[in-house]
Order: sequence, then C-alpha cells, then structure tokens
Amino acid sequence: MARTGFLFHERYLWHDTRSAAGFIPAGGMVEPDRHVESPETKRRFKSLLEVSGLLAQLERVEPRAATEDEVLRVHRRDYLERVKKLSAENGGDAGALTPFGPGSHEIALLSAGGAIAAADAVLDRRVRNIYALVRPPGHHAEPDLGMGFCIFSNVAIAVRHAREERGLARIAIVDWDVHHGNGTETAFYADPSVLTISIHQDNYFPAGRGLLEHDGEGAGKGFNLNCPLPPGSGHGAYVAAFERVVAPALRRFRPQAIFVAAGFDGGAMDPLGRMLATSATYRVLTQILLELAEDLCDGRLILSHEGGYSTAHVPFCGLAVMEELSGIDTGVVDPFLEFFMGIGGQALQPHQDAAIRAAEVKLGAIR
Repeated sequence: MARTGFLFHERYLWHDTRSAAGFIPAGGMVEPDRHVESPETKRRFKSLLEVSGLLAQLERVEPRAATEDEVLRVHRRDYLERVKKLSAENGGDAGALTPFGPGSHEIALLSAGGAIAAADAVLDRRVRNIYALVRPPGHHAEPDLGMGFCIFSNVAIAVRHAREERGLARIAIVDWDVHHGNGTETAFYADPSVLTISIHQDNYFPAGRGLLEHDGEGAGKGFNLNCPLPPGSGHGAYVAAFERVVAPALRRFRPQAIFVAAGFDGGAMDPLGRMLATSATYRVLTQILLELAEDLCDGRLILSHEGGYSTAHVPFCGLAVMEELSGIDTGVVDPFLEFFMGIGGQALQPHQDAAIRAAEVKLGAIR
C-alpha cells in the first residue's frame, strides 16, 4: 500500500513577512518585532516530524511552481502582475495585512504549485494521502487581493487543477482554520461542483464573512456551508461540528476527493485565535476525514497547511495529524495535552451546541 506523502521545500521558510508587532507593521509607535506569520511554526513542525522518526517513514513529494495560467484560474491578471512587480523590487503588501519581501512572488508560486503537486500525487496513487507543508498560506486570498498573510489561494488553485486537468466532477474542501476561508469561498461561491465547508471562530477574521446565511449563489446555492463556532469552543465543539455538520454534508455530496485547509490556529495556545482545540482535537478531526475519504472517494485526502502561530503547540498538533494520516504511532507524548484537556470548557457547551444545531438546520434546508 502506498505511504502517506509529505511535501515541503526550504524556500517556504524564506518568505519574508517583514517586522511587525504581531501582525501590525512596524513604524511610528510600533516597535519592530517578529511578524506572527514567521517560518518558525513550520520549521518546528517539520523538525518534530524528523526527530520523532516519522518523517523518514513518509513519502517525500517535491513541489513545483504553479504556472501563471494555473494561478489565473483563481486570480486576476492585474493582481498577479502587481505581486510580481513588487516582488521584483523590494516587496510590499499584497493587499490587506499581507506583507512580503523580494522574491516572495516566486515562493508563493511554489506554495500554490505545492498544493497542485500534492493533489497530483494522491490522484496518481503515488501516495495514499498527503500533507503539504506550504508557505505562504492561501485561504484568505481573493481574486484581486492578498489578505491575512495569503498571496495566492493555494487550495482553490489546486482544486481548479483537479477539476480542469484531472477531470474530477465533484470535490469537497473542508477548512478547519480558526479564521474563515473567505478566498476559497469566493472562488467557488457559484460553483455546484465544489462543496466548501468552513468551521471557524464566529465573525473573527475577516469580519462579516463566514456567516451561516452565506450558502452560495446561483447554481452554487447550497454548496457553501459555514459553521461559525463561538469563541472558547474546544474539543467537544469541534468534534460535534464535524460529526453533525461536516460528515453529513460530505456524505450527501459524495466528493471524488477531499481537500483540507489545515490551520492549527484554533489551538488553545494560539495568539491569533480564541479557541481551545488540542492535538487530540486535530487527531479526531483527521480520523473522521480519513474514514469519510475511505468511504466516499477511495481515500483521496489532501491537506494543505494554512495558519497556526504558536511555535510551542503547532508541532504537536501537526504530529497528531501526521500520525493519523500515516497510521504510525511515534510514541511521542504531547506535553501540553493533559493541561489543555483539563481546562474548563473542553466539553460541548449549550451555546456551542446551539450554534452547531443552527448549522445542522441550515444543512437540512439546502441541497
């Protein structure tokens, strides 16, 4: 049986997000500091895979740069040209809170192309499933605007490739990042061939996006599903949302492949989220998706890295996902897990149950 794939490139860590205080650019009264979207969470994730012994048991998949034509399936040419021009000079900002330095245009193409290469590896059956540890992230990028650290919409570009070049008729995208996947939603809002599902912190970023009533338009009405969770949602709420909303939606749609926008910023230590997910949470979410992928689409499951900004916690969340994908137990114990699972609020709370119930009702009302 084919092994689990892992895609990475050192150049992903060379993407420069400049100095900032958190995500606010340095300058004036803002003292320079490291931008929260730094290479360190990705580097430490990969390092833990290596020292645990798991990395050596994965199938290495090499990324390639996306072509301009592939990017233009999602983004406008004037936006692509603007990013290219700024990158060739001294960098700039792709739009809204998306700073980058010289050369990041090429790295962003490699990130989008990495998601494509990951999809092809699964569709060609070279690997059973795959995790693409790409950077910069992608799920906020709009057709004409970079947003929230995202330059090109990696998963959306890969899904368009799978539709137009590989001939898949039905594809599902599940986004468990703490922020709403607005760029992915925009790309497929009127497209009934792609089911988009986003589980995120309610009305956090971008403000006003990812609301329950945002369920698609035109032919795509009913093929976009949002499940906004209240701040403070933990293990019980995330698992309930997957069992009661994500799983039924996927079973109804019956995709030929499932893509995951895998952000770990719903974790209890994340500086840009207000949720309480743990490594055990991401482990269970992965188990659920693995079972669904086996039942519905011959195991075709492609995960692409998005957010997650706790350098301490993200590696253990990522390792839990990789253990489940590969079926390999490394024996590494998450040192944070006992503490976080003991925090009050990890069990499903009544107000969280009500939010999930609202999404269930919405799911029942749409196709």
